Amino acid sequence: MKRKVTAFIPIKLNSERLPHKNILPLGEYPLSWYVFDRLLNVEMIDEVIVYCSEERVMNYLPKGVKFIRRDSYLDGNLVKGNEIYESFIHIVDSDVYLLAHTTSPFIRQTSIENALVNVLSGAYDSALSVQKKQTFAWYKGKTLNYECNDVPRTQDIEPVYVETSGFYIFQKEHFLTHRRRVGFNPYFQELSDIEAIDIDTKDDYEFAVEIMKTIEQPIKI
Repeated sequence: MKRKVTAFIPIKLNSERLPHKNILPLGEYPLSWYVFDRLLNVEMIDEVIVYCSEERVMNYLPKGVKFIRRDSYLDGNLVKGNEIYESFIHIVDSDVYLLAHTTSPFIRQTSIENALVNVLSGAYDSALSVQKKQTFAWYKGKTLNYECNDVPRTQDIEPVYVETSGFYIFQKEHFLTHRRRVGFNPYFQELSDIEAIDIDTKDDYEFAVEIMKTIEQPIKI
């Protein structure tokens, strides 16, 4: 039986660290346009929704995106992600949700498709975008993946996987039961350095602008 897949992107237009972040120009389109374009072209996704308190966000998105208004209190700077996701799930019923973020404009359609296939196959209960870092890592003043008295070759070191926040795929039942967007058997979709770019600050944005200049056909990433 085919399971319904809903992609949604929460957006607030009053971003704190980088004002008006989601509607800043990037190449030919606003920043928020790119991820929606990728999602609309994934055949396994049944609907693509923007979850925003202001309908004017639709002026910056490609055709085919559905608007659902969220309560303005969810725009608060202290509101946690799970509160937003749970609110959306109670409005829109689906078997599988794909949560994405506009701040990752260089995500490839093929990366989204591969992660979704792995979840829908039943082999994994969830998926998330990550970067594989095979290097010497420390956490809270201690080595994380090697011993100082037995330093391995870089190619032999245990890799660390870092979430990029590009996208998460999870099942409704799992989220409502455990309140987790990452399950207990997740698929790690590895991203390239460019795909993993996440825009939160002015420096991030300026870097993304320069990257976009090097891409001949930005809408075909």
